[in-house]
Amino acid sequence: MNGRINFKRRNMVAALLAGIALASCGKSADAPEKPAAAANGLEKPALKLGFIKLTDMAPLAIAQEKGFFREEGLSVTLEPQANWKVLVDGVSSGQLDGAHMLAGQAIATAAGFGGKVPLIAPLSLDLNGNAITVSNKVWAQIEPKLPKGTDGKVTHPISAAVLKDMPLKWGMVFPTSPHNYELRYWLAAGGINPGFYLPGDVAGTTSAQMQLSVTPPPQMPSTMEAGTIDGYSVGEPWNQAAVKKKIGVPVITDAEIFPENPEKVLGLTAAFAEKNPKTVKALLRAIIKAQQWLDAENGANRAEAVQILSKSNYVGADADVLAASMTGQFTFGAGDTRPAPGFNIFFKQNAGYPFYSDAVWFLTQMRRWGQIPADKPDQWYFDTAKAVYRPELYLAAASELAEQGVIPKDAVPQTDGFKPEQSGFIDGQTFNGKQPNAYLAKFTIGLKQGQTVTPAGVK
Repeated sequence: MNGRINFKRRNMVAALLAGIALASCGKSADAPEKPAAAANGLEKPALKLGFIKLTDMAPLAIAQEKGFFREEGLSVTLEPQANWKVLVDGVSSGQLDGAHMLAGQAIATAAGFGGKVPLIAPLSLDLNGNAITVSNKVWAQIEPKLPKGTDGKVTHPISAAVLKDMPLKWGMVFPTSPHNYELRYWLAAGGINPGFYLPGDVAGTTSAQMQLSVTPPPQMPSTMEAGTIDGYSVGEPWNQAAVKKKIGVPVITDAEIFPENPEKVLGLTAAFAEKNPKTVKALLRAIIKAQQWLDAENGANRAEAVQILSKSNYVGADADVLAASMTGQFTFGAGDTRPAPGFNIFFKQNAGYPFYSDAVWFLTQMRRWGQIPADKPDQWYFDTAKAVYRPELYLAAASELAEQGVIPKDAVPQTDGFKPEQSGFIDGQTFNGKQPNAYLAKFTIGLKQGQTVTPAGVK
């Protein structure tokens, strides 16, 4: 009798210990054990979000690690993706509920060539954050030609004109990425034609004086080291990785090409947002809190953010590599670290608000390089931007946070969705989001009104 009781007790203890072990295994930074406050009546409190291993996925990592998702009743799993195509396909198919996404990926769906599933961007994750790096071999050829300051350091920004007559091969992360448009903008500003797209041609090599091809961000340094490409346009930490490995030199940041350049967005399907409005609001609230944390007190939290991002389940790069661009500075090479307080902007300057004018800028570049093959009236640009960028969703979440005193009231912009005319571009042009066709007419290199691209070139 006692033996049977002891046997039962042993089984109960074993089962209890096994349960504890399983529960412990299930706990991780990626999936908190349960959401708070009974999920607040959310339609879908458990979410899976995708990301690419880049510094600017930081708002998602911080929302997870600092408990902002849980505060909003969400249990979120953050899942790294192999490349941008896999990521956008995951969102479009519903395998992912949303993602850290290239702004251009969402915009292209509304422009008619980025996929059949309509995507929306209710929040901008950040401004700036990219750079262009060349190999040591290219740098050795151009560095003697570059102007120097009194300190002997190269004067910035560096014009792409110094690369003329050099048939270089470049890596960029995706055809509709900011990285592609920034690289093309920089090359064209230096008098170099980066090529035009034909319908169905993802290479964009018609009339090109240099070759641009797609390379996933984490593979950029090794691909350049192997000699397959001579340089690349990518987000951090992959420019700093080239510096650390001593295989390349960043020559310009995107803030030097286009100040406050729109970058990544939170990408969702339109259907998901329509079906789950409470969930989307909670998701936006959590991310806005994380964005504020990242920019608080002039970057006081950035050192902690670097340690979080260095974890293998997030970016997984060495902390010193991440810190070389994430903490208010940018390293161009050994002994050449310069102040760059605006290299990553997450919350300041209304960085999270999805301005229609930012979407219009991307659309102008799609038209400039032939991804949009025919002329469009100005109204088409406005309508297309408004189909993707959804500031009303952002405002619903941000306004609640402001009313509760979580974020300052002036962090919620009073705007019609268009920024004032923007300047500071490397080619000296200005951009007015309300005049897209007038903006396109300013460029020496790029499709003009009435022009199309054929296999023989531009006509």
